[in-house]
Amino acid sequence: MSGLTLFYNPVRSLVQAALQLTLVLSLLGLTALANAQSTPDQLILNISQGVLDEIKADRSLQSGDINRLNALVDKRVLPHVNFQRMTALSVGRNWRSASPEQQRILMVEFRRLLMLTYADAVRQVTDTQIQVRPMRSKPEDTEVIVRTQVLRPGKEAIQLDYRLEKADGNWKIFDLNILGLWLVEHYRNQFQQVVGASGIDGLIRALQDKNQSLAANTGARRAAN
Repeated sequence: MSGLTLFYNPVRSLVQAALQLTLVLSLLGLTALANAQSTPDQLILNISQGVLDEIKADRSLQSGDINRLNALVDKRVLPHVNFQRMTALSVGRNWRSASPEQQRILMVEFRRLLMLTYADAVRQVTDTQIQVRPMRSKPEDTEVIVRTQVLRPGKEAIQLDYRLEKADGNWKIFDLNILGLWLVEHYRNQFQQVVGASGIDGLIRALQDKNQSLAANTGARRAAN
């Protein structure tokens, strides 16, 4: 299926560069500071600021180097995100009908889609700070929402919320809310349309085609700079 207009970039459809920046911060907002987990809001505050500092100090990340971005995600992000749950929720009811191999490929391609879509936004991380808003949760809660704001000098604050679950004593992110748009819901609506028309294999092909196109465009932009 070539109709990848379904996988539109929410950056351009909502707030363009601002949304691009927020999703990158959310995807990369996880570092080794997570080992010192206490409360989920303190976790988000510590790790987000740590990643901002790392991006600002890394010229290869600032240039949109997808290989460097992937290395950072592998090292810092994936250990602290329930990416299987994020992918399953994004695929929706069709996840259970997928074979284990199809599920594996969907996770690989969905992760690549996110990385390729937002690689260029890393260049925009300058003078940015994260402000965590007061938590409304109980100590016994196993799922919470941490609400934050991305602060940029001279610009309106950007809403960025994290949905976390507690498993085996550790908090892990499984969804993000960017300016009122939950990432899982956004992609689930699109993925269900593709699966309804072409099945799980059609969704896999659509993701692979989209990723191939994004990779080519990313390479062309870097070569032009």
